[in-house]
Amino acid sequence: MPEAADVVIVGGGPVGSALALALRDTDLRVVLLEARAAAAGDARPLALSYGSRLILERLGVWPALAATATPIRHIHVSQRGGFGRVGLDAAEAGFPELGYVVDYGRLAHALAQAAAATPVQCLTGARVIAWHGGAPARVEYEMAGDWREVAAPLVAIADGGAASAAPDAETVDYRQCAVTARVVSERPHNNTAYERFTRHGPLALLPDGAGWALVWTTTPERALLLCAMDPETFLTDLRAEFGSRVGDFTAVSGRASYPLRLRRAPRALPDHIVLIGNAAQTLHPVAGQGFNLGLRDAWELAEQVAGGASAALGTREWLNAYLARRNLDRRGGIGMTHALVQLFSNDLMPLRLARGTGLALLGCVPPLKNFLVRRMTFGARG
Repeated sequence: MPEAADVVIVGGGPVGSALALALRDTDLRVVLLEARAAAAGDARPLALSYGSRLILERLGVWPALAATATPIRHIHVSQRGGFGRVGLDAAEAGFPELGYVVDYGRLAHALAQAAAATPVQCLTGARVIAWHGGAPARVEYEMAGDWREVAAPLVAIADGGAASAAPDAETVDYRQCAVTARVVSERPHNNTAYERFTRHGPLALLPDGAGWALVWTTTPERALLLCAMDPETFLTDLRAEFGSRVGDFTAVSGRASYPLRLRRAPRALPDHIVLIGNAAQTLHPVAGQGFNLGLRDAWELAEQVAGGASAALGTREWLNAYLARRNLDRRGGIGMTHALVQLFSNDLMPLRLARGTGLALLGCVPPLKNFLVRRMTFGARG
């Protein structure tokens, strides 16, 4: 006989742990399954919106992150080799900050630790083998060499690897890679983030401590070269692509590369199964929407779990209500990032002129800029 729970969360990364935390005050039995311990040493930069900070405050984990989070108060958007630019400003939009840059590992560790201190049963070292829809849904997993099974009226898949079992997922290969690194420049960042669109893709510089977190989108072939070349040549190429706004770049560390794809899970899934975070959608890093969208997935799922009748939990009607609630935000986030990639990864002159005109007009219309900021901060329903 499988063990019984009310909610099973597959994946103890930041989104899965956030869902567990958001359910801590319910009377439900919640089980979280995670194969590995939280990677506290994973220093990958992660861009949080101000809206995500508000959710993390409600979950009680923001104080553990605030001291090392670097605020973003200004965003400068431009295109290489063309006119038109726009500046977004926190004070102009009515926010204390537009966002923050944090270490992925620090965020994941803070959320996992907080979840482990709640009544939620957090099982680390639990490798999920398979999951099955039904009434109830079932999850098979292996732990300490033993095969186990847990059944629940709601199984939330928050692990992108576990979601690969979902059929008919939509995938778009952008034929791009993101090169990430930490860099140092001559001039201070003054809490300004830069998004610069080049002919190969967007290049983002995010304020991170005393230096910068770099996300440089390019072709797979060039990504290999950028990761292999000596630091001086890398910094020279970065200066040529980015420009001189922050002076010369003086140091680089931690270079890595990963392929970029859009993956969107199918809407039709077995009853009592729901996908959230990277399991539901994996986005291009342009505009930094991926984790913020996933965190809203978890928060709104917890609200629906806590506010509904337990007898309906996970039923087709219940799941359809959740998907309808998330549809506008998800479609908006996916549509915006995909459109930016398609529009700004092409160097044709007519498109360059159209982009420049659009950026110039956006910069001249404060209400339109503030509308964009609110969407980036709170999602499509912001």
